[in-house]
Amino acid sequence: MTEQETIQADIAQSLALLRAKLGIRAKTAHQALEKARRLLPGSTYAALKSLADAEPFLGHPRLWRTLDGDALKRAARDVQAHLDAIDAADRRKGWWLGMLGGLSFNLIAMFVLLLIVLVWRGFL
Repeated sequence: MTEQETIQADIAQSLALLRAKLGIRAKTAHQALEKARRLLPGSTYAALKSLADAEPFLGHPRLWRTLDGDALKRAARDVQAHLDAIDAADRRKGWWLGMLGGLSFNLIAMFVLLLIVLVWRGFL
């Protein structure tokens, strides 16, 4: 496999991991970059940005030679290492726990305010 095909395969594998781990459904790295801005740490986002910037050049027979293949392989490896470390089930569980925590806080605050109003009005 040529270096160009290797980099394209790395980008495709990164996009597959983004779909599996973060639920980002994008056909290109640039589209994935827009959707993953707040879900990725800065270094991983920068690595994904370098892959997205290089993606249009990979389809051109002469321009892809201007790219730094080693840096792109390193960027793809960094993105894939971060995404491999993400546990999708734990993210879902954390989301549900956060939602339930916020809901319970709101219910407790409403109950306390109701008690304050009842005491203030003289019903308790």
